[in-house]
Amino acid sequence: MFIQRTGKIAVAAAMVISMMGSIPATQSQKLQAAPAISVQLDHVPLTFDAAPRIDKGVTYVPFRTVGEALGIGISWNNKTQTMTAVNTSKGKTTKVVLQVGSKTATVNGEKVNLPAAPVQREGRVLIPLSSFSSQFDVRTGWDQATRTVSMVSPQREMHLRAFYAVKAYHEIDLLPSMNSVAFGWSRIDRDGTFTLEGKEYQVPAAAGEVTPKSIVADAASQQIQPSLMVYALDGNGELTKVLGDSTLRQKSIEGIQAAIQEYGFGGVVLDFEGLGFKLDAVEQQQLLNQYVKQLRESLPQEIAISLAVPPLNSAYKGYDYKTLATLADDLIIMAYQYNPAGTKAQVAEPNSLVNQAIALALKAGVPKEKILLGININSETPASVGDKLGLAKRYDLKGAAFWRLGLFRTYSADMQSAVQASVIKEE
Repeated sequence: MFIQRTGKIAVAAAMVISMMGSIPATQSQKLQAAPAISVQLDHVPLTFDAAPRIDKGVTYVPFRTVGEALGIGISWNNKTQTMTAVNTSKGKTTKVVLQVGSKTATVNGEKVNLPAAPVQREGRVLIPLSSFSSQFDVRTGWDQATRTVSMVSPQREMHLRAFYAVKAYHEIDLLPSMNSVAFGWSRIDRDGTFTLEGKEYQVPAAAGEVTPKSIVADAASQQIQPSLMVYALDGNGELTKVLGDSTLRQKSIEGIQAAIQEYGFGGVVLDFEGLGFKLDAVEQQQLLNQYVKQLRESLPQEIAISLAVPPLNSAYKGYDYKTLATLADDLIIMAYQYNPAGTKAQVAEPNSLVNQAIALALKAGVPKEKILLGININSETPASVGDKLGLAKRYDLKGAAFWRLGLFRTYSADMQSAVQASVIKEE
């Protein structure tokens, strides 16, 4: 779903023209310069091809643009001048039928009075803003000073994934809030060797009866897909060395195979970072494509493959997003680290750049149902995390992936509450 550009406010223009003969030119210019109405959904602007307007104290907004951004299915019957909106949330379906010029709507078969009738302007249907709050559980607001409509999308189900750190036994109780978990217990180290015993990433020691195998098994028993995260970095060309050497490539894939079998993982998440920064981007894309293809052919079909990749608006260009999406079950777009190096923790990532990252991935050919929006909890606050989740909902993505599970508890319970207010795991 692509966002649209704001047009002129037809009614304001008509008023200005009718008054031109009776007021000085300078006052007319002031009226023409009145700021347009802006609309923000989850603190990120929406743009339109038919402008929002205010008429007799009622704020109207374009139904289709706003509705689609909220995940509402909309159809138009030109003969009857009616729009039908169907929304399913938390297992409950709401069907609303609106007719241009009528102050009566039909909601799940029952007649409901509207504060004002829908109108048609510039080829688009506009409805009273309050209808979104009353019929679709959208929190709405109006700032007269800035002429801004604010909207907060309702809670929605989607796939939620979290990364689980090496020493995180005390966070096991958080697992049930997720659909899938990537366990950060392995890496391809600096000499090109796959290992479960590295200094940074390793299989943790048992803590009494709680063992790595029991954690993985417990997750699987709760229908939480457990995946092995394999981390690698091309800081000094070590990842390129593995990808380009058939022997090292095969050894690492065999290591992944063995770990999956030994610990009972249901998937693997490749977090291969740093490609295409110094070396030829196209060559590195081809190397990574070859590796993922070989891995896919080596693993049982029921083992899911995911890739954590930098966003297209980053400096790392060694990722062929479209091809990777055909080879993997999903891609985690790590839309963070936009703030300057040294920025203190919990300075929210810019919404505009996260928005751009999603749009670029879709434009590159990655299906929306294969995109998980990567969110770094270390960068967000309870007030800002809903903005990122709102974007995942706006583009109807598969879901979100959080780096990392333990940070929910590190900062505050408010972070968990903020996430749950916006999204919950799909059933």
